[in-house]
Amino acid sequence: METKKTTKKAATKTPVKKAGKAPAKKGAAKKLEDLFEDSLKDIYWAEKALVKALPKMHKNATDPKLKAAIEKHYNETKVHVKRLEECFASLGKKAQAKKCDAMQGLLDEGKSIMEETEPGAVRDAGIVAASQKVEHYEIATYGSLAAYAKVLKEKDCLNNLLATLSEEKKCDALLTKIADTAINSKAK
Repeated sequence: METKKTTKKAATKTPVKKAGKAPAKKGAAKKLEDLFEDSLKDIYWAEKALVKALPKMHKNATDPKLKAAIEKHYNETKVHVKRLEECFASLGKKAQAKKCDAMQGLLDEGKSIMEETEPGAVRDAGIVAASQKVEHYEIATYGSLAAYAKVLKEKDCLNNLLATLSEEKKCDALLTKIADTAINSKAK
């Protein structure tokens, strides 16, 4: 049996490679407000891309509850875009999108899942999984943005971001319920 002392000693013998610091690009964020604005541009692109992707997911889904959830979230996502535009306006900035590589990857994965599954319960299960990955990304993003807005005392933005965050969490919970109560069992 190893003692705590032995475990500590063994752990210190394991070499840990030090990662190099990433150099900042030209125009990199220097203040939280810069990071906030840059992150708003990123999620603005993501939401607009999602507005384009959700109709295809809806068309490929077969479960009526899943189709209804996708349609509901499609309508919410259009509101999310408007809220982000209101955030930009409250900052005195023009709404501007910057390609979100994370969302692009998630949408590509969702498209791939639809192409690699037969229509029906298995595809529906894949659509739920892909949708929840998107929701989790959005929840993380809106949570961070709300925290920034709070520190920056951007009350109008904060209220919009928190409203969207709440809707993203509700959508994720609904997708879990739909998958647990019907889709995953049918897909086996």
